Amino acid sequence: MHAIRKLRESGHATVADYENLLAPNVVFHSPVLIRAAEGRAVVAKIFATSTTLREGAYTGEWKLDDRRTLLRWKGKIQGRELESFDLIEENDEGLIVDRTIAFRPMPAAKLFRDAMRAAMGSAIPDDYWEYSN
Repeated sequence: MHAIRKLRESGHATVADYENLLAPNVVFHSPVLIRAAEGRAVVAKIFATSTTLREGAYTGEWKLDDRRTLLRWKGKIQGRELESFDLIEENDEGLIVDRTIAFRPMPAAKLFRDAMRAAMGSAIPDDYWEYSN
């Protein structure tokens, strides 16, 4: 079982717990942000916050090679069905260097985005959420 999955399924994941899994230069790609989030502190906060806003469980895990894992998750946000796929890449030390997530369906992804934006506050600047005119 991948460390992200194990931590999430423990039900007690903290920001510090996620930081322990991440390389200092980790990059996180999400459809709810217009550009990637970078760095251990902010990415760990994103991961820890996201687990408090939705409910569900991982339904699949596939080890693609020595460094990449694909996870499938299904659950709900505000009573609406939400599904995600995660592609996680690790370095030689087993720390996560890159995570890319995809959500569906779009209306539920928007609910998740809005909840994340409110929960993250100023930890992620406005220009990560919206295009400038």
